[in-house]
Amino acid sequence: MEVNSEKIKRPLPLIIAGIFLGLGLGGFIDGIVLHQILQWHHMLSNVRPLTSTSNIDLNMVWDGIFHALDWVLTVVGVALLWRAGRREDVPWSAQTFIGSILFGFGLFNLVEGLIDHQILGIHHVKPGPNQLAWDLGFLIFGALLVVVGWLMIQSSKVNGESRVNSQ
Repeated sequence: MEVNSEKIKRPLPLIIAGIFLGLGLGGFIDGIVLHQILQWHHMLSNVRPLTSTSNIDLNMVWDGIFHALDWVLTVVGVALLWRAGRREDVPWSAQTFIGSILFGFGLFNLVEGLIDHQILGIHHVKPGPNQLAWDLGFLIFGALLVVVGWLMIQSSKVNGESRVNSQ
């Protein structure tokens, strides 16, 4: 009886871990760069402008809640990565992992950009005369990251990283 010399590898646990890490890291980059360093916006700055101490305090609290969510997403990603690392059927591929992180980062931008910027209007990337252009740029950048991440993941599957010889 002939035995198949290849074992099926399952990259999905690594992909899911990377997506969660990308979501969390995308949120941290948004919060650190746009909220704190550049101070272009805060979570509720379109609804509660920074014109009074109480509005500043409220925005600070919601920025903190936003960062807490980013932290939770990142911790979930690390836990999933840890679990994936203990499995023999998960192939380790930098291309799959980086692609998954980029996919998650882009997904964060798309979801946050559509919900907070467009649907709820609680803040914009950079309020002012060109705010729609900044918001659209944020969405386009997110979509580009999703596409690049997806292509990297798919390319790693095509290149045979989903099967590994058992020799």
